[in-house]
Amino acid sequence: MHRFTFHRLWAVVMKEFIQMRRDRVTFGMMIGIPLLQLMLFGYAINSDPKHLPSALRLADQGPFTRTLVAEMQNSGYFDIVRITDSEAEVERLIRLGTVQFVVNIPDDFTRDVLRGERPAVLVEADATDPAATGPAIAALNAIAATAIDRDLTGPLRRLRGVPGAVSFEVHAHYNPENITQFNVVPGLMGVVLTMTMVIITALAITRERERGTMENLLATPVRPFEVMVGKILPYIAVGYVQVTLILIAAKFLFHVPMVGSIGLLYAISLLFIAANLAMGITFSTLAKNQLQAVQMAFFFFLPSILLSGFMFPFRGMPEWAQWVGTCLPLTHFLRIVRGILLKGNGMGEVMPEIWPIALFVAVSMAVGVKRYRQTLD
Repeated sequence: MHRFTFHRLWAVVMKEFIQMRRDRVTFGMMIGIPLLQLMLFGYAINSDPKHLPSALRLADQGPFTRTLVAEMQNSGYFDIVRITDSEAEVERLIRLGTVQFVVNIPDDFTRDVLRGERPAVLVEADATDPAATGPAIAALNAIAATAIDRDLTGPLRRLRGVPGAVSFEVHAHYNPENITQFNVVPGLMGVVLTMTMVIITALAITRERERGTMENLLATPVRPFEVMVGKILPYIAVGYVQVTLILIAAKFLFHVPMVGSIGLLYAISLLFIAANLAMGITFSTLAKNQLQAVQMAFFFFLPSILLSGFMFPFRGMPEWAQWVGTCLPLTHFLRIVRGILLKGNGMGEVMPEIWPIALFVAVSMAVGVKRYRQTLD
């Protein structure tokens, strides 16, 4: 037997470095994915969201009202973006997810404070995501204790102190018991579809190229668009099976309320499935082998799951991360699923979230068809 020598070892090491240099995509993923994780977890992820958009419904215009609203804004959790006096407008804002909170100042608020009656301020919250509203709701106790103390001077000093001159009554809409499963399980529908559809389809053309069966397609009169659609259609059926299984589990295992139309959800799911399949096909035309295809799919899946609002509150992320998340179809699909199942949203409410997914399908399909033509050439 030949004894161990560093010369032969060094030759093998150099051979691997040369191979890595040739496979630049894989090497780039080895560096890019850790950097992406570092950026996302270091800068974008925040479990204590602040500056949550809030609406104000005023029935009292007194000085104590202005002080209370100012203290809520100074806490950093509430940003007043809309002032309304319509109950229907309040319901619409919460249903659409435009605001996270609605603060209702009651009639005779100032009079009741002066009488020492400790008036209650109703705070309505969109509690579909308990992680987004929890810290802000917890901060209300501290705000209530000292919110208007600086205005209670002279004879009114007797109104200061615990539990405070005012109180907050929180109504958590759509998930009053703050059950995490009501938020997570519907979101899993989008996460599972993204993970499986992108990866499976990314391997489709790449596998044929590695096995040498791509030449058979080249010898047929099938057009590139027809090939892509033909490869996508079988997986659409698989995607619907996944949607059905998740809905059954959500209903009978986790008792998730299903207020809205399941038919509407199935119809919109088709568009979301198509978006992920088109992305997978695009990756398969870019990758040279199946390993690269899987790496590209993971490179897409990682920001999708972290920046969509599935694992962490979307509004807690910095503005640049929210812009990136808005470009991902999973972000909009999560809002659609939770809106239909928990809020009972119809087509009118979910339409603003549908067109970004449709645009994503069109762009990714166009890129995929163009790349597929280049692959054939």
